[in-house]
Amino acid sequence: MKQNNKILIITGDAGESFEILYASHRLREAGYQAVIAAPTVKTLNLVIHDFEPGWDTYVERKGYILESQISFDEVAPDDYLAVLIPGGRAPEYLRNDPRVISITKEFYDSGKYVFAICHGVQILVTAGLVDKRKIACYEHVKFEVESCGGIYITPDEAVKDGRIVTGKTWQSHPEFYKIVFSCLKETEKAGIPA
Repeated sequence: MKQNNKILIITGDAGESFEILYASHRLREAGYQAVIAAPTVKTLNLVIHDFEPGWDTYVERKGYILESQISFDEVAPDDYLAVLIPGGRAPEYLRNDPRVISITKEFYDSGKYVFAICHGVQILVTAGLVDKRKIACYEHVKFEVESCGGIYITPDEAVKDGRIVTGKTWQSHPEFYKIVFSCLKETEKAGIPA
């Protein structure tokens, strides 16, 4: 394991299974400690969003269950290298939690990377972090991003703008995580403390 290797993952019930589990596993594989934070410490009910022929939007099915490790009240941003916000339906209600907005802003204000994918960008919108920034997100979050001054990016699957890295959907994992790990290596090389 790397020293100062913790990455905070913010999610809750109805978080996207594939985005959360992929993040957790991929970070662990690379030697980081992925810490799952949720409103409370409990068993989270994740979901699977997918596309069905003939449907105009995605469908939602029950996904995996996952234990959160800490509550938002226990998060100390100074203890982490970066924060990662997956999508699913969880960001829709988490963006109304002042603890989540405060945590996200504290990471950004301290010069640490803020990673968000799919609907996770809704939290960045509420935190006021998309204005004049290039943002990749699920297409149905485009209006929120642009209404708050962000620049919706297409056709790129993922984009880095300063300390903000965003991706469109779980289908963007290859492009998104290429940027994420480049940023984490940059942070380690610079010796930025957690």
